[in-house]
Amino acid sequence: MAGHPDAAEMRERYARLVEGRRMEMLEGLVLMTGLYLAISPWVIHFHTGNMNTVNNLIIGIALAVIGLGLALVPERTRGLAWLIVPLGVWMIISSWVVSAGHGARAGIVANNVAVGFVTLALGLAAVAMMARHRRGRARAATAMR
Repeated sequence: MAGHPDAAEMRERYARLVEGRRMEMLEGLVLMTGLYLAISPWVIHFHTGNMNTVNNLIIGIALAVIGLGLALVPERTRGLAWLIVPLGVWMIISSWVVSAGHGARAGIVANNVAVGFVTLALGLAAVAMMARHRRGRARAATAMR
């Protein structure tokens, strides 16, 4: 089979298929993380008069929109995947920054740090997939020459 004239093309097609499924799973996880983050003030019960509520709602909606964009129009939004990383870092530190004057409860801090680490991991995975995708496209372009 290694000597088959279409072996390289079949390997490339299989690699694109596997990478596409990984990216689809990642898109769904980003979307779900964003939706959870947006509703977390009401799930964790810290929605009354707290700036963390506004922060989680805004960052959660932004993350969900990025995940939705990656799912619906991946060709145009894959370049935005790197934005997930700073959003994850922000969520890790936001509990202390947003509530600097009055402090945040332990539940809020634990929630935001956990969601921040999940978001950071998803962002790093998305960036790695994008780099691999770009290397594959560059390799394919040089092979065509």
